[in-house]
Amino acid sequence: MEDKELISGNALWEKKYGYSRAVRVGSFVFFSGTTATNTEGEIVGLNDPYQQTKQIYQNIASYLASINGDLSNIVRVRIYTTDVRYKDEIMKAHRELFSEIRPASTFVEVSKLFEPEMLVEIEVDAVL
Repeated sequence: MEDKELISGNALWEKKYGYSRAVRVGSFVFFSGTTATNTEGEIVGLNDPYQQTKQIYQNIASYLASINGDLSNIVRVRIYTTDVRYKDEIMKAHRELFSEIRPASTFVEVSKLFEPEMLVEIEVDAVL
């Protein structure tokens, strides 16, 4: 296997639970589920799936920029929501960024996320 690089988002949970924000192997980057938290770990966009989705993609874009990438490098997206009725708001935020990039995508409803205020969680795969 090529060298593996662990990318930290500096979240408290990473060391506590033993995972990385992302893992880079060669030109492939695999992102863990990302939620709508700011740099202080507070949830952005309470009760607003559109704002949460925007914040998640801002977080992902920031991590990609730190390894000389951007959203156009994303080839796969997995979106998890606690209520599929949020689909129009979530996909509006998604479409604003990906209408031309058009990565392979999956959208799934789950019963709960890590914190009750979290409405959306997104994981992506990128190729640099």
